[in-house]
Amino acid sequence: MVRTTESWVSSFGTVSALTGVGAASRVWVPGPLSATMNLFATVHATWSGAALVTGTADATHAHLTPALLHRHLDDLAGVTVVVAGDRLPPALHDRAVAAGVRLHHYYGAAELSFVAWGSHAADLRPFPDVTVSVRSGVVWVRSPFVCTRYDGPPGPLRRDDDGFCTVGDRGVLEDGRLTVLGRADAVTTGGETVAVADVEPVLRAAATGEVVVVGVPHEVLGSALAAVLTVPSDLEPVRAAARSALQGAHRPRRWFHVPELPLTAAGKVDRVTLVSLLSGGDGRARRMP
Repeated sequence: MVRTTESWVSSFGTVSALTGVGAASRVWVPGPLSATMNLFATVHATWSGAALVTGTADATHAHLTPALLHRHLDDLAGVTVVVAGDRLPPALHDRAVAAGVRLHHYYGAAELSFVAWGSHAADLRPFPDVTVSVRSGVVWVRSPFVCTRYDGPPGPLRRDDDGFCTVGDRGVLEDGRLTVLGRADAVTTGGETVAVADVEPVLRAAATGEVVVVGVPHEVLGSALAAVLTVPSDLEPVRAAARSALQGAHRPRRWFHVPELPLTAAGKVDRVTLVSLLSGGDGRARRMP
């Protein structure tokens, strides 16, 4: 992606005002700089005069994915944490706040930069200077922070004649709040295509831990929809939510427990590795009845 310096720098002052990052801050960014959320956080900290630190012990601020927040929750009391890279469920937000964490959450994309900001995934409002429109379930953005173009193969970024852009993320805009449903990652099961983004929010709303939906091989259906839980006691309430709110192929046919979700180098859930765990026999994933 090609972007102007101004498309990032113009948001620095707003981010500092929202998070309190300044010259006295100590910022922990554990993810790789190949992920734009971490690159932005590092450049912003340097611009602010803040020190970059290597762990939670010295940090006043941190930039984490939801999975890394969950993993380090016991060590973050008193730290201001900015969560991005995936949706922050309200339940995880509440647990973090109870543990003494000060939380911010934003939705964005590498091509779009900041789109919406709030405390968790159900409390996102358009970022200052950004106009958000949802058309046929797809999130469009008009913003000074958007990249200029791709340098190389084309990607998902599209533009219209009115200056709005999209990367294809699905969402709902209601009463000024943006609910992001994710991109149309899908599982084809029994000849029917099921968008993961239509299933995961329903299940996550009933869970205390994390829930991820993937497709696992099935000898008859081709793939079966599987729900993976990190908290075993979530099985009954999550299964009840599936029964009451989901129909047909959208209901998971397989249920698994893993104590910890595998992550990519960028700190996001590694769905490919997760499917391998579910199919393996090393005991790291347990089939639930």
